[in-house]
Amino acid sequence: MSLAAYRNLLRAARIAFQGDVHVLTAAQNQIRQGFQENRALDSSSGIQAAIRHAEDVATILRQNIVQGQKIESNGDEHTYKLRIHEHTERGDNDSILTAGKGKSGGGCGCN
Repeated sequence: MSLAAYRNLLRAARIAFQGDVHVLTAAQNQIRQGFQENRALDSSSGIQAAIRHAEDVATILRQNIVQGQKIESNGDEHTYKLRIHEHTERGDNDSILTAGKGKSGGGCGCN
């Protein structure tokens, strides 16, 4: 199971950071380091927690990370091109319209 989680995490990093060699290399190194540090885990609950964490991180990388590339600058204004792929999570406007209803102060909990 840990090998599958490891491969899944590396695939997710390749999807999230496609075309950005420096960030992809850093992510791959971080993934390897994290799995090396957890290699000595001996309890099944600790192993399961580490695998679950790796799967959660892979999901976030795959669905919630979007690369942006600056394509134009005009004074203080900048234009970016976003790389949205088939795995990118897309919300709907209903969640945005209902967010914060019944709260005051912009959702910070202030009155």
